[in-house]
Amino acid sequence: MPELFKYGVSLDMSASGGMTDEEFYHFCRANDHLRIERDAKGEIWIMSPTGGFTGLRNNEISRQLGNWNYEYKLGYVFDSSTGYKLANNADRSPDVSWIKKEIFESLSQKEKERFLPIAPNFIIELKSKSDSLKQLKLKMEEWIENGCQLGWLIDPYDEKVYVYNHEGLTSIHEGFDIPIKANDLLPSFELVLAELR
Repeated sequence: MPELFKYGVSLDMSASGGMTDEEFYHFCRANDHLRIERDAKGEIWIMSPTGGFTGLRNNEISRQLGNWNYEYKLGYVFDSSTGYKLANNADRSPDVSWIKKEIFESLSQKEKERFLPIAPNFIIELKSKSDSLKQLKLKMEEWIENGCQLGWLIDPYDEKVYVYNHEGLTSIHEGFDIPIKANDLLPSFELVLAELR
């Protein structure tokens, strides 16, 4: 019986031995109207669709990062439907992600067409009204442990951004009046947080 959460459903697949990577990929393709992830233990998480405000905020974050990337052309920006196969065997999809140009272009055509077998260099997770902040923080730690270099967890309700790098949670950006700046990984990129209000 699936365990219900306010933000989706968790399916424990341990009794059946779980799904292979190929089976999971086809399961996701057959249900591409849903946002599906799989944790390192093989448990499948089916998240509910976002509400209107979250959708608008996600789009604004993607627009700002996309505009910066269009100007600097240092990599590629991906939306929340992009899947990543992490080193710990989890299959995750951040709200927004970015990969350095040379890293993405080093992947084979087949790898680019499936869940990407790498961690993105930069990710942004956006908390929705129903998300658990504790669960999102654990997810951010997982991204970093699996090779992500920089991650921002944005909480628009408390107007905070939790900043993660290889050391874990390194700082908290308080308030949305001042834009948040990225490090040298994304030179000159700053996110105008006031646009997320």
